[in-house]
Amino acid sequence: MNRGSLKVSTMEFRFIRFLCSGGANTAITYIIYLLLLQFLTYQVSYTIAYVAGIAIAFTLNKVFVFKEHQGWKSVLLYPFVYLIQYLFGILILWLTVNQMGLKVELGPLVVIVLTVPLTYWLSKLAFVGIKSKETENLSHKNSN
Repeated sequence: MNRGSLKVSTMEFRFIRFLCSGGANTAITYIIYLLLLQFLTYQVSYTIAYVAGIAIAFTLNKVFVFKEHQGWKSVLLYPFVYLIQYLFGILILWLTVNQMGLKVELGPLVVIVLTVPLTYWLSKLAFVGIKSKETENLSHKNSN
C-alpha cells in the first residue's frame, strides 16, 4: 500500500470526524439559538449560543477529531480560532439578514456553510500545529 494514499485517507478521516462533531455541536447550538430567539435579539441569541458551542467544540476536537493537542498552546490558541470565526460569522449573519433580507432563523445556516473550512484549518493549527513537509518526511523515515 502506498504511504501517500494512507496519509490522504487519514487526513480525510480527520475531516469527516470534524464534520460529524461539528454537526452535533451545530445541532445543539442551533437549538439554543432558536430557544433564545423567543426572548432576545438574534445578535444576542447568536452570541450566547456561539460561546456555548466553543466549550463543546474544544472538547470534541481534542478527544475525537484530532486526538492530539499542543498542551497549553492549544488551550491558548483555540479561543482565537473562534474569535476569527465569530467575527467572520457575525459579518455574514448581518449581511444575510440585514442586507439580503434572509429570515433570522436561516442566517446562521449560511454562516455555518461559509465558516466550516476556515474553522477546520484554524482548529488544526491550534491542535496539531504547522508541520512542514520536511518534518513529515522525517517522521515517516523514523517510523520505518
